[in-house]
This record gives sequence, C-alpha cells and structure tokens, in this order.
Amino acid sequence: MIEGRWVRVTECDNIPPREGRAARIGDRELAIFNLGDRFLAVDNRCPHRGGPLCDGIVAGTAVVCPLHAWKVSLETGAVERPANTSACIRTYATRVEAGVVIVELQLRAVGELTTGALNRCTDT
Repeated sequence: MIEGRWVRVTECDNIPPREGRAARIGDRELAIFNLGDRFLAVDNRCPHRGGPLCDGIVAGTAVVCPLHAWKVSLETGAVERPANTSACIRTYATRVEAGVVIVELQLRAVGELTTGALNRCTDT
C-alpha cells in the first residue's frame, strides 16, 4: 500500500521569487521553485544529462537546464525543448502552511520513500 506524506521542506523566504533551491529528502534531491504566486517541486535532475534544475532559469512555469538548455515544465515534468522529446521528470504536490513549503512524497506502508509522484514518468 502506498500513501502520501507531507514533509516540511523550507521556509518560503529561503527561495526568492523566480528561483529554485535544492532540497534533499531521504535519498531524493528535489528542486523547489518559487513562481511568485505558488511553489512547485520536481526531481532536481534534468532528464538529458542530470543537470541541477534548481540552478536553471525559470521561464514561466518551466525551467531551462543550466547545462544544455533543455526546457522542462515544472507543472507536468514534460520536456518542452527540444521538441518531440518523450523524457520527463517527476513532479510533486506542494502547499504552504505558516510560511513553510511542504511537499507530498509517496510512502510504502513500511515507511520508506518510493519513487511515486504526480505524473507517470519513468526513471531516465
């Protein structure tokens, strides 16, 4: 059985608007982005060559990888550039409570983190 668990990650003020920051939770490294009106979370690894997406340039609701300029949607995890690329990354539900960004991770009944997330990406 898999269930969601909300994990407190960081205070909202730690991520400036239109920027991202890395956050390690268990064995997973996430990139948390402040879009000004909301926060989005994805795996912090570009599907092309593993570049750190948290260091990329935010463009609307996407991020441009700092290594090779792949553009990835922060809402769906799909690669927007280059076109016709089927690779994607995982996205995670977020919410803000009392000025803290909280991310939903999937847990097995035994309490270990799984690779489940909002979209149906596979590891690349």
